[in-house]
Amino acid sequence: MLMIRLQRVGRKNVPAFRVVLTDKRNSTKSGKYLEMLGSYNPRNDKEKTVNADRIKYWISQGAKPTDTMHNFLVGQKIISGKKINVLPRKSPIKKEEPKKDDKAAAPAAVAAEASTTAEAPAAPVEPATPTESKA
Repeated sequence: MLMIRLQRVGRKNVPAFRVVLTDKRNSTKSGKYLEMLGSYNPRNDKEKTVNADRIKYWISQGAKPTDTMHNFLVGQKIISGKKINVLPRKSPIKKEEPKKDDKAAAPAAVAAEASTTAEAPAAPVEPATPTESKA
């Protein structure tokens, strides 16, 4: 399956991206792509060059843009639609609260355990006496 995605180029701490058409199985870092469709420089927002005709052509041929690329194309008004939330969802931390049944069962379990220990008295333990052996 063909994907339209961003491929990072540039030095360390100086990001720049190419808009490329590549196979889904290719890594973005491999450098393999079928066609370069544009470029994007996030440090300078004015530098967004995209070949809109080629992107529309490849989408019509079945290529899928990644979620970030979809949002980029919607922002450039190349495709119509709504932006997709690409950030991970924040889920609240759930504290484990004992269930109501467990609260009722807990005192009964403690009482049952106490009664079993009361019924079976523990055997007296005699202290071990050290044996002295002289050779």
